[in-house]
Amino acid sequence: MLVSGHIQARIRDQEFGASARQLLISVLLLLATTGVKATESSALTLDDVFASPSIFGTAPSPPQWAADSRHFAFTWNDEGLATRHLWLATATGEVLRKLPTPDGAAQVRDFLWRADSQSLMTLRGSELWQSNIDDQSAQLLGDLGEGASNLRLAPDDHQVAYLKDGDLWIFDLQSNSARAVTDVGIPGLSALSIGRYNRPEREIGPGIWGGPSYAWSPDSKTIAVHLVDRRGMRKIPFPDYLAKETAPNEVRRGYPGDANESRSVALVNLRDSTMELLPLEDTTSRQVIGFSWSAQGELLLDIASDTAEDRWLYTVDANQQLNTVWHSYRQSRIYTSFASAWHSNGEDIVFLSDLDDRYGLYSINAMAPKATPERLSDADADVLSSPIVTERGEIFYTANAPSSRESQVFRVSLESRTPQRVTPVPGFNTAFPSPNAKHLAFMHSEDTQPPEIYTVTASGDQPRRITHSQTDAFIEKSWARGRYVSFPSHIDDYILHARILEPRNLEPGRQYPVLFGPMYSNTVRNRWRGVYSRMQQLLVQKGYIVVQVDMRGSTGYGRDFREEFLVDFAGDDIEDIVSTVNYLKSQPHIDTNRMGIWGSSYGGTLSIYSLLKKPGLFRAGVAAAAAVDPYFFGTDDVAIVRRPDTHPEVFLNSAARYADNLEDHLLIIHGMQDQVVPFKTTAALADLLIKKGKDFDFAFAPGATHGWSREPHYAQYLFGKMLAHFDRYLMPE
Repeated sequence: MLVSGHIQARIRDQEFGASARQLLISVLLLLATTGVKATESSALTLDDVFASPSIFGTAPSPPQWAADSRHFAFTWNDEGLATRHLWLATATGEVLRKLPTPDGAAQVRDFLWRADSQSLMTLRGSELWQSNIDDQSAQLLGDLGEGASNLRLAPDDHQVAYLKDGDLWIFDLQSNSARAVTDVGIPGLSALSIGRYNRPEREIGPGIWGGPSYAWSPDSKTIAVHLVDRRGMRKIPFPDYLAKETAPNEVRRGYPGDANESRSVALVNLRDSTMELLPLEDTTSRQVIGFSWSAQGELLLDIASDTAEDRWLYTVDANQQLNTVWHSYRQSRIYTSFASAWHSNGEDIVFLSDLDDRYGLYSINAMAPKATPERLSDADADVLSSPIVTERGEIFYTANAPSSRESQVFRVSLESRTPQRVTPVPGFNTAFPSPNAKHLAFMHSEDTQPPEIYTVTASGDQPRRITHSQTDAFIEKSWARGRYVSFPSHIDDYILHARILEPRNLEPGRQYPVLFGPMYSNTVRNRWRGVYSRMQQLLVQKGYIVVQVDMRGSTGYGRDFREEFLVDFAGDDIEDIVSTVNYLKSQPHIDTNRMGIWGSSYGGTLSIYSLLKKPGLFRAGVAAAAAVDPYFFGTDDVAIVRRPDTHPEVFLNSAARYADNLEDHLLIIHGMQDQVVPFKTTAALADLLIKKGKDFDFAFAPGATHGWSREPHYAQYLFGKMLAHFDRYLMPE
C-alpha cells in the first residue's frame, strides 16, 4: 500500500493529459501490485513451512523394480499433499504415469510386484488389491485385517507374508485365504499407541532401534523370523495427561546396564507351522543386524554386541547349528554401521564394517575355513549404505566421495574390485539398481533441492529426472546454498568442517546474527533434511546466518575422529563448537556477540551443555528433547557411554552438575510423551534451575514424542516458540 500510494501521489503532481495519466496510473498500479505480491511470496513464513499443499512437495517413496527391470514403481503425490498414489516409470524415465486408485479404496500403505512384472499388489488400509499395469484394472483380493504391514511375496509367487498383532501371517493367492503361521504375539502394556518404546511385549518384527523382521527361503517352504521378547525389561510409566483421568501408560524400557530386549532368530516351517529357535547366545546384549538366504538355501546371520565392540557373521547349516564365518572385536568402537548380504554366487558374503580407518565394503568366502575379508570399496571414503547385490553379481553402494559432504553411488564386482561411480550429480544420492543391473533409479537431494527420483544407466551417463515435487512458488524463491569451510581445532591437530548457510546477497558492512543448528553429528552434508532444512531456509530469510559443524563422532574423517566420541559426550565435541566460533570471528560479516545454538535429542544435549559449560559463548540457546542425565539413557546408548559398572565416571556427567553456570537465555522444549529421553529428566533439571534462581523459558507439548518435529501441529507450535526466542535475544529492536 505504501508503494502504490507513493506512485499515485507523484502522478497527481504531474501535468499529464487525462488519458495518458489514466494509462500510466493503470500500468504503475499493476506493477506496484505485482511487486507487492512478489515481495510477499518471496518471504518464507512459518505457515509456509507447514502448509498443505506444501510448496516443498511430497517426497516420493523409495522405488521398487519389477523383476524384468523394465519398470519401477513408487508412491507419491505430485500436488504436495499427504495422500499418496501409486506411480509407474519406465527404466529410462521416458514414461511416467499415475495408476488409478480403485473406487472406494484407501491410499497405498505398502506395495510389491508380482513375478510376472505386470501386476502390482497394494495394501490399502487393511485391504489387499492387485492392479494390472497395462489395462489398469484392479481386483480386491481380500481383507488382511487392521494393523497388517510388511508385505513380502514368496519366491514361488503363490503366497504373500505379512505381520499383524506381533505374528507372521500368510495370504494364499490361489485360494485368497489368510492364516497365522505363528502364535507368539503379546500386546504391549500401554493404551496410548505412540512412542518409540510402545511396542508389543513379544512380537515378530524389528527391535526397538531396528533389525530385520522376516525373510523367505528360496524354496518358499521356510521363513526366518526375528523374535523379540521385551518381558524382561523394566516397566516405566509415561503418564498420559490427556486421558479422562491421568493414566500411567507403562512401557518396557531399559537404562544403561539393564538387560535389553531379547532378540532371537527362528525358522518357521510353513508345512506344519512349527517354529525352531536358533542357538544364539546372549540375546539380551546382542542385536541381530540382519539375515538373508543364499540362492542355495543357506541362512546368513549378522550379529553385533549392543556395545558395538563385537561383530559376528554366522551361517546356519541343515541341523540349525551356527558356523562362525568371521568375528571382529575392538574395544574402542562406538555406534557402527553394519550390513551384510550373500553374493549371487552363493559362496561369498559382502558386508559393511569398520576394519580400516574408513567404513568399507568387504567380501569373504563363507566356504573357506579361516578366510580373510578383502576390501571392495575405496579405502579413502566411508561407505554409507548396505551393499546391494544384483542377480548378475554387481554390487552397488553409496560412499562419501569425492568429499565427506557428498553421497555418491558406486558399482563394483568381486572380479574387478575397482569401484566405478554411477551418479554424476553432486549431492546426496541413494541407490536402487534394477535386477539386471543395467539401470539405476536413485533418490537425490542437495542443499536447495528436496528429494526427487532420477534414473540413469549403470554406466553413469546423463541422468533423467523422474519426479518434480515442488510447486512454482518453491522454484521462484531464492534459497540459501551451503558454503563448506575447514579450519583447525583449537585443542588438537584435527581439521574441522562446517556448513554455512547465508543470504545470497550479503549487505556490505552489515554484521549478521548467527544460529548454530540443528546440532548433531554428520550434519555437514550437501542434502535436504525435511523440516530442518525448511527451518534453516526460513532462518536465513529472517536475517540469520546458519552454521553446522561435524563434531568428533561424525563419519567421513577417519576412525580416530569418529571414536573420540566414546564415553565423552558433551566433552571435546563442545570444544569443536568453540573452534567453530573462533573461525567465525575471522569473518567480517558475522556478529559473534549475537549467536545462538539449537538442536533436538543429542543436538539438544549439545545446546544445553554448551550454555552450561561455556557461559557467554552463545547469547541464547534452544534445547529440545535434550538428554541431560546419562543414567536415563537407553540400553542402546551403551555403544557410546558403556555401563555404570564399567565406566562410572561417565554417569556423573549430568547437566545438573553445571546448573550454577547458566547465565545465557535458555529455552527448553520437551514432549511429555518422549520415551527416548524421559520428560522427567528435563523436569528435574528445570526444578533445580528454579531453586537456584535461574531465569529460563520452558515450552512443552503434552502429547509430543521424541520425534516432535515430525508431528506437524506440535512442530509448528514449538518451532514458533524457538523463532520468537531467538528473535527476542539476537535480533536488533
